[in-house]
Amino acid sequence: MKSENVVRDKSFALALRIVKLSGYLVKDKKEYVLSKQIMRSGTSIGALIREAEHAESRADFRHKMNIALKEANETLYWLDLLHQSGFLSTGEYQAIFPDAEEVLKMLVSIVKKLKSEN
Repeated sequence: MKSENVVRDKSFALALRIVKLSGYLVKDKKEYVLSKQIMRSGTSIGALIREAEHAESRADFRHKMNIALKEANETLYWLDLLHQSGFLSTGEYQAIFPDAEEVLKMLVSIVKKLKSEN
């Protein structure tokens, strides 16, 4: 059965890729600091979206989605930094960045819609 929550599914798929990326950075590149940063931000996006599904109120839902948006933006920052510093090749970067950017755009749209409801 297919889920009807696209942002939930895409954020989970991104989190899986981030976990694998972090493992690659530690094992193959011997990079330990940035890998932890991207692991934290990249996996928290989906966790916050999941939390929002059972928010205590509409305000709590908006708050969690706003934080998920901030974490998505931070994840793009770490991807850019990893690429520009040489830890990710252009091919590796181009393989994951569009997926992270897509999640960010979805969250921007959701947050804008939530703000317009007020």
